[in-house]
Amino acid sequence: MSDPHELSARHTCRIPTIDLRPWPDGGAEAREAIARTVDEALQTAGFLLVTGHGVDPSLRARIRAAARAFFTLPVEVKQTYEAKVGGRGWLGPGAEANAYAEGTETPPDLKESLTFATHEPFEDPVVNAEWYAPNVWPAQVPELKPLCEEYLARMAELENRLLSLLGAALGLEPDFFTRHMDHPTYGFNINWYPGTAVIGEPAPGQFRIGPHTDFGTVTILDRQAGKGGLQVYTDAGGWEDAPYDPAAFTINIGDLMARWTGDRWRSGRHRVLPPPADAPAEELMSLVYFGECTPGTLVESVPAPVGRVAYEPVDSHVYLRAKLDSITVG
Repeated sequence: MSDPHELSARHTCRIPTIDLRPWPDGGAEAREAIARTVDEALQTAGFLLVTGHGVDPSLRARIRAAARAFFTLPVEVKQTYEAKVGGRGWLGPGAEANAYAEGTETPPDLKESLTFATHEPFEDPVVNAEWYAPNVWPAQVPELKPLCEEYLARMAELENRLLSLLGAALGLEPDFFTRHMDHPTYGFNINWYPGTAVIGEPAPGQFRIGPHTDFGTVTILDRQAGKGGLQVYTDAGGWEDAPYDPAAFTINIGDLMARWTGDRWRSGRHRVLPPPADAPAEELMSLVYFGECTPGTLVESVPAPVGRVAYEPVDSHVYLRAKLDSITVG
């Protein structure tokens, strides 16, 4: 693995930007072109950028401002909201090491997070006990709750549009994926990446988020550009800077979706670089929506010729729990 501080010639990945406005109400030719572009992109890097999504940029800015007001509170205040990985609340420094999920021993990730998840309980008490708890909203920033709830409603709408597009890109029924999302255990992380004045100098091999793939179906990321920002791995180019458009969301698929497609599409491997040596005060914040299935969904690989590998069917949430446990430090 290259030392991110020694990457002298960094490139931009050839990840396409797709305007969602022609989908699904545009002409057949426009829809087919979008579906073909999606299929080709997800076979290589597992990433897309999407515009025309209709999500108000000022909403994203207001969430960042409210979240930053929380992250800059004294540690003893934040600790009253402390949660475990996969829970709801505050994840402090050292809670996660995402590279553990791919078997790489790294120091803990250099970030703090506020984490939220599905807001409605389940009917099955067993499922409810494992996958539902009330979201924890910091009293010190009361504006955060209505802002996030509005944002999450927009994310649910966008996720369904994307999943319908993904089904079409595979030549499947429009509801092939969406019919498994009637009560998903979506996750939402607000990740804060402060500068070295807050976190100290990065240790060798330490990242803001270590190299990993996401675990679920579709991830919708609203990110900020930075030298210590997102990188994507491709077989052709290795680690490269992810393209950035402030108007776009960055979309990647996770491990379950890759399994579902029989490895036709790849789970997008990525990392977030540590604060750069030449800009140690750089601070970034990401809003990350993790799309998931309804608990109990059986994920079976799409057969050939669409799929390329026939994985053993897996229960979506048995799989997710094992992955979440794998990145927990301690």
